[in-house]
Amino acid sequence: MKITAVKLAEMIGATVEGNPDVIISSPAKIEEAGPGSITFLANPAYEHHLYNTGASAVLVSLDFAPREPVKPTLLRVADVYGTVSNLLAVYKQDEAAQTRRAVSAHAAVEDTATLGDNVRIGKFSVVEQGAVIGEGTVILDQVYIGPNVTIGKDCVLYPGVRVLRDCVLGDNCVLHANVVIGGDGFGFAPDPETGRYNKVPQIGNVVLHDRVEIGASTTIDRATMGSTVIHSGVKLDNLIQVAHNVEIGENTVIAAQAGIAGSAKIGKNCRIGGQAGIGGHCTLADGTQVQAQSGVINNITKSGAKLGGSPHMHYPDYLRSYAVFKNLPSVVNKLRKDIAELRRQIGQ
Repeated sequence: MKITAVKLAEMIGATVEGNPDVIISSPAKIEEAGPGSITFLANPAYEHHLYNTGASAVLVSLDFAPREPVKPTLLRVADVYGTVSNLLAVYKQDEAAQTRRAVSAHAAVEDTATLGDNVRIGKFSVVEQGAVIGEGTVILDQVYIGPNVTIGKDCVLYPGVRVLRDCVLGDNCVLHANVVIGGDGFGFAPDPETGRYNKVPQIGNVVLHDRVEIGASTTIDRATMGSTVIHSGVKLDNLIQVAHNVEIGENTVIAAQAGIAGSAKIGKNCRIGGQAGIGGHCTLADGTQVQAQSGVINNITKSGAKLGGSPHMHYPDYLRSYAVFKNLPSVVNKLRKDIAELRRQIGQ
């Protein structure tokens, strides 16, 4: 897309300083930008790049005051990060948009599957019997859609995704490469006589509500009975494990490598850091924040709680504790020296 700075300013509600007719064709990082590109400055640590960037235009805040002369056209906006997000959405030439509005001749779609208008299915993808694919949904190459799966409108499934039998996706969901929805939950029962573990059949499913986005190689297990449920607006990062019968509330975000054990219930608008672990059957109240690498092993009943450490504690308490226990080696060494000196003084 090519557009003048003044036209772009009209689209995003910006004020123009500099050449209004400069042509903008693509976004770029401020330290790498060249002619025709637009970049942004939101973090003061990057301000020095502004004075030698090759960009044609730069998004800055309304109150930004340059300390040196600036060559690019400045577009002043109230919310730099929010504007950048909107611009990237415009410029993004998604794989989905580049795929033909057709079913590839190399795809395998069962006769009993139902495809809505403008569904696109890539090469070597499989859609099993009884599956329903909603209008405008894009299924890229090498995706597997199991029997009786339901997928809503305007979803995007990237290469290697597997959605197994009976699972349900709402509208506008995005599943990145190699996501697995509906693998068996980790259910085994020990045999008291032999000590062996016998598999407990996992007969439930997974239900994703609208606007859920799931990062690459994340897995969400089907319920033993009933459903594992991911509510609307949830965003999951890469490499997350969500176990059977988990429920995650609306607009909760979880960072990479976190693990959610079976039957945990996570509330709305929670934020969970990378490599955090949530114990089985734990309940987290709405708005809970969990620091990266923390381990939550009990119910959290107070909304908005901030947790850190493993096992978890109230995050300010964790910081105070950390300030103490990080110094334990030096404290122990001092105690040893003091004890040795005391023994020397009393002649031992």
